[in-house]
Amino acid sequence: MTGRRAGQPPVLCLLGPTASGKTEVAIRLSETFPVDIISVDSAMVYRGLDIGSAKPDAETLRRAPHALVDIMEPENAYSVAQFLEDATHAIKASHAQGRIPLLAGGTMLYFNRLLGGLADLPAADHAVRAGIDAEAASLGWPVLHERLKSLDPDAALRIAPNDAQRIQRALEVHALTGQTITALQRQNVTRPAFDFHCLALINDDRARLHQAINGRLDRMIAEGLIAEVEGLLARPRINRDLPSMRAVGYRQIAAYLAGDLTRDQAIADAKTATRRLAKRQFTWLRAMDALHRVDPLETGFFDRISIWTEQIVE
Repeated sequence: MTGRRAGQPPVLCLLGPTASGKTEVAIRLSETFPVDIISVDSAMVYRGLDIGSAKPDAETLRRAPHALVDIMEPENAYSVAQFLEDATHAIKASHAQGRIPLLAGGTMLYFNRLLGGLADLPAADHAVRAGIDAEAASLGWPVLHERLKSLDPDAALRIAPNDAQRIQRALEVHALTGQTITALQRQNVTRPAFDFHCLALINDDRARLHQAINGRLDRMIAEGLIAEVEGLLARPRINRDLPSMRAVGYRQIAAYLAGDLTRDQAIADAKTATRRLAKRQFTWLRAMDALHRVDPLETGFFDRISIWTEQIVE
């Protein structure tokens, strides 16, 4: 599942679990090679989701511009289909300038669809969605996730028990077609005609990764994540059910601000949710082929990345 097409200009992909250092590596590569960074992050697309998404600051973005960052207001939803359209446009624009696109981020669903193509799925059905939402309000999304697990174990493995948007979509597709979303995504797929080369930052020491995740969340809290979420929720059209507010970290802090959790519980839950996200990212990465792995904790790891990159872009 590489989507690779010989003879086409290359497209670099930099993947890895959360807190593995992808943004830092992408910026260093942009300082060395003629690459254009294209963000593959479902939270960074939203304006105002800065601290909790680990978005580069304004000075860094000025020095190393990232396409697909700050392109959507948090009141709106950003879909996989919209990402594919935006990413394809950014890739072609980079190639038109004689440069190399570098897609970097941790939203594996976006990478999966970009590399593997987009299946022909049914359009949203408001009546079906309303029924699913009513059940979720009564039973809770984890219960519907268990239902999804019985219908489509592969999808349930990829989707978190509280990821309302994706649980809803998977159940909706099954209700409309009688087939699982996983089966349909494997059929009649339109694949992009790009020459993808994928590199992943992977270290198998999970304890080190978990320590990095916990430390980063603590820094986010110290930098003002709670105030950031409070300010977002104060906007008249933003509520906790929007996709932007269901992002890891934002969801837990929003629950604290609503009085559903204590501050310490919210922080602990955010750390747990981030570790679970990393686990799901590893699941995606294990399923990918033609993936060049580099350990970001090994001495000289960036030199190996530079050699790999030079062999592709030269």
